[in-house]
Amino acid sequence: MTLPDRVTIVEVGPRDGLQNEAARIPTEVKVGFIDRLTAAGLAVIEATSFVHPAAVPQLADADEVYPRIGRAPGVRYPVLVPTPRGLERAIAAGADEMAVVIGATDAFNQANLRRTREAALADAAIVVATARERGMRTRGYVSVAFGCPYAGEVAPATTAGTAERLLDLGCEDISLGDTIGAATPADVERVLDAVLQRLPIDRIGLHAHDTRGQALANVLVALRRGVTVIDSSAGGLGGCPFAGPGAAGNLATEDLVYFLDGMGIEHGVHLDGVLAASAFIAGHVGHGLRSQTFLAGGRPVTRPLPGTDVDAAV
Repeated sequence: MTLPDRVTIVEVGPRDGLQNEAARIPTEVKVGFIDRLTAAGLAVIEATSFVHPAAVPQLADADEVYPRIGRAPGVRYPVLVPTPRGLERAIAAGADEMAVVIGATDAFNQANLRRTREAALADAAIVVATARERGMRTRGYVSVAFGCPYAGEVAPATTAGTAERLLDLGCEDISLGDTIGAATPADVERVLDAVLQRLPIDRIGLHAHDTRGQALANVLVALRRGVTVIDSSAGGLGGCPFAGPGAAGNLATEDLVYFLDGMGIEHGVHLDGVLAASAFIAGHVGHGLRSQTFLAGGRPVTRPLPGTDVDAAV
């Protein structure tokens, strides 16, 4: 199977990356983070979530953040919207693209949304329909698409059915989320086998987590199957709080960019720019970043052999 010529990277750091951070991130820092990601050449940056402030305190300032970001021509800035009230807030703030998220299992939806999958889909239907009436682009996330912290293994047919329901609601693309970082390349193959029986490949994206070091291997499988939309988070920020203490989370954007560069796949993102954005936010989250490329200092640098007199050699 051949690899795609180009991939769209969906940067989720400002939303998924920051939403579970313990330290309060000031509004101006979030805006600065997003603006640096824009400068890095990212074409899609998930800016924030218009969720109830009590549910996600870290993103309570979404109404202030969104109007202040420096929106660049041709760059999309989607937001996560869980409810009709959240959609009203997003529209008032100037958002023109939104996403909804549904867990593949009842157990996960009950734990996170206090409702079954069917009830969550009914709520999402209202949000998506209203957004489409306003001319907004819509995206759907399938959480726990490869494994659930409550229900355990998730049947590929269950994930495929959830993805199909989101597509039927009107979502223009569907991101399959490895929420707890459970997937291996074989799991990605099985899930894509099921999903591709119901959805066209150009409507599918992958949201990989590096919890167990499988993210880039899983991305490679998805690319070989024709997936061309990959989610990632600058610095590797974020991830599922149920994955375990100290576990890595989202696939780091730097690691994805370095990987795609090495594979000769175009994406339009500047590695140094992403590293600069990660370094900026690292000074505000109160802990180190997990991106391997960030920790390595970017691309390899050639140095003189120890004891070599460089001037004399010249």
